[in-house]
Amino acid sequence: MKIWVDADACPVVIREILFRAATRTQTEVTLVANQRINIPRSPYIRFIQVSQGFDVADNEIVKRVQPGDLVITSDIPLAAEVLDKEAMALSPRGEMFSANSIQAQLTMRDFMETMRSSGVQVGGGPAPMNAADRKAFADRLDRLLSRV
Repeated sequence: MKIWVDADACPVVIREILFRAATRTQTEVTLVANQRINIPRSPYIRFIQVSQGFDVADNEIVKRVQPGDLVITSDIPLAAEVLDKEAMALSPRGEMFSANSIQAQLTMRDFMETMRSSGVQVGGGPAPMNAADRKAFADRLDRLLSRV
């Protein structure tokens, strides 16, 4: 299993958890982003910088991901494409995306996008990451890595 990270929006604290896990478990982690991201020197950690543009990083991940790989993302459309390729998708808050629920999540995302584009104010976005979110992510990641 390789881990792919949608790194443009991935919180630094989650990247640090991934870096430690990569070294500890000797698992390849590749960050994909359209801006430079500093990574530690490690044979297990890589970075791919893609050009600027809408969904360029997402498309690169979809192109490279293989069945059984893990993608870290909060992007629901990317998670759906990853699941279609028989890979796993995990949010930075530790929530696994599943084939059973992804369609409902896409529908809700599209509905909210339609509301926002028509001028309706809907929520203020997700709450800031907290210690419980970091722990949920780290715990889920550890369970996934221990299965491999």
